[in-house]
Amino acid sequence: MSQTIEEKLQELGYDLPTPPAAVGNYVPVLRTGNLVVTSGQLPFIGKEIVFSGKLGTELHEQQGIDAARICVVNALAQIKACIGDLQQVSRIVRVEGYVHSAPGFQHQPQVLNGASELLVELFGDAGRHTRVALGVSEMPLDAAVQLAVWAEVTD
Repeated sequence: MSQTIEEKLQELGYDLPTPPAAVGNYVPVLRTGNLVVTSGQLPFIGKEIVFSGKLGTELHEQQGIDAARICVVNALAQIKACIGDLQQVSRIVRVEGYVHSAPGFQHQPQVLNGASELLVELFGDAGRHTRVALGVSEMPLDAAVQLAVWAEVTD
């Protein structure tokens, strides 16, 4: 019998949290047809941003990778809250990632590989996705990384 996505997450050391609440006037996740899109997810564990600051000054690349992985876990929590079961995810379509970057820091793709690699570990080939990796000079709540996930789902 194959493992569920949540069992794989636990095996990798992650628990699926209660989905973080929106920090503004928006919805944290939305389904339209067979597409589920999350709003930007921050590296929250509970109510705390666990990686804050800019990559290239306050934080190093590995901390950014870890932050990106936490953001993915939070996105999956949002998706589960929307559809009820992560086994209904048939494909990860897109990851949009923003890295809080100091001037001269150009390793945004490497930071977001943390998120991309986790999705492939969890979903196999269905976890391969399109991606945007951008560096930004300021971030809400001083978070190191923010990302949104687009997933195709089946009923």
